[in-house]
Amino acid sequence: MKQFDSIEGLRGYLSGSPENTPETAYEAKLDIGNTADFEKLTSLIRLREAKKYVSLDLSDSALTEIPDGAFWKSANLTGITLPGSVTRIGDTAFSRCTSLTSLTIPDGVTSIGRNAFARSDSLVSVTIGNSVASIGNEAFANCASLTALTIPASVTSIGYMAFGNCASLTITWYYNPALTSWFFKEYLKTVIIPDSVTSIGEKAFFGCTGLTGITIPDNVTGIGMSAFEDCKNLAGITIPDGVTRIETAAFHNCAGLASVVIPASVTSIAGDAFSGCASLTSIAIPDSVASIGGQAFEGCTGLASVTVPDNVTSIWEQAFSGCTGLASVTVGKSAASIGKAAFLGCTGLTSVTFRGAPDPEGLHKDALKGLGDLRGKYLAKGIGTYTRENGESKKWTKSN
Repeated sequence: MKQFDSIEGLRGYLSGSPENTPETAYEAKLDIGNTADFEKLTSLIRLREAKKYVSLDLSDSALTEIPDGAFWKSANLTGITLPGSVTRIGDTAFSRCTSLTSLTIPDGVTSIGRNAFARSDSLVSVTIGNSVASIGNEAFANCASLTALTIPASVTSIGYMAFGNCASLTITWYYNPALTSWFFKEYLKTVIIPDSVTSIGEKAFFGCTGLTGITIPDNVTGIGMSAFEDCKNLAGITIPDGVTRIETAAFHNCAGLASVVIPASVTSIAGDAFSGCASLTSIAIPDSVASIGGQAFEGCTGLASVTVPDNVTSIWEQAFSGCTGLASVTVGKSAASIGKAAFLGCTGLTSVTFRGAPDPEGLHKDALKGLGDLRGKYLAKGIGTYTRENGESKKWTKSN
């Protein structure tokens, strides 16, 4: 590969007759020592008559920023190596660089400006350094060839449409709870949560419909309200030891969620926590849980059986309503309070075991609504297993 070590040599090359393609672009390794030299270089690269392709190596330069519009519309630029001294990539710095295929943003860079790479439609891969804190509005918008990108944990702000119209893009995000704005839900496929994170906040991943997997570190102690709500393609999740409470609607409408591991540290499952998780076929509620919130498992139509542990004192209203596939339920001996319509619509239920004696005050008059004479039989006969021939029968028989 031919190399140029001066702007003048590069000028002569670029101004000659075109005789190469992007695949055979020549490399210019330049030591840019001052602003004036850099302006000469960028002006040269942007020349309309510069019809030959070139890759720039500026690794030996002392640049501290790539200014606004520096390489805007540099259609002949196929690649560039930036020096480690750069801390900022300016607005439209590489916008419309239609032959640029890849770029590594050095670890020293803290901000990527507005439209920095917009409409660079040959850009396939970008590596974002570990110090970037902000990604500007439409920074990568309309980069149609961009296929994969990793957002480091250092990023705390992502501008509007930062990845807009990147039809081929999938994103891996190193989760940072300090992120104040983000516009990449539709591209998010994988999340890695660093060990430094101790809680996952409210709506942290709300509506991330492309999210299929997530790794939660052992340091996390809380999963916030609606944290994973409407993540319809999330297939499975292991909640680490140390998490004590699963907040309201944490996994609401995660329709593809087939498996969940709840650790023994969890003491409360809040309302709507897993409601609408239609693919969930089984759930192991640990003995540590003391309360199951209202609608916690509402509409989990794939559940076949549920055992409510002995330590649970309250099953709130509609906790398991609409679980049409539920065939058997065991209610622990401490469940003194069972709320209204707790099992309403569980049309497939044929076996219910009560391990504790009924509490007429705690057993809501409509707690077993829709289950025929089960409430009356339980109040009269107490602890035991009650069965019926099929989900349509209104009469229950105590078998032991």
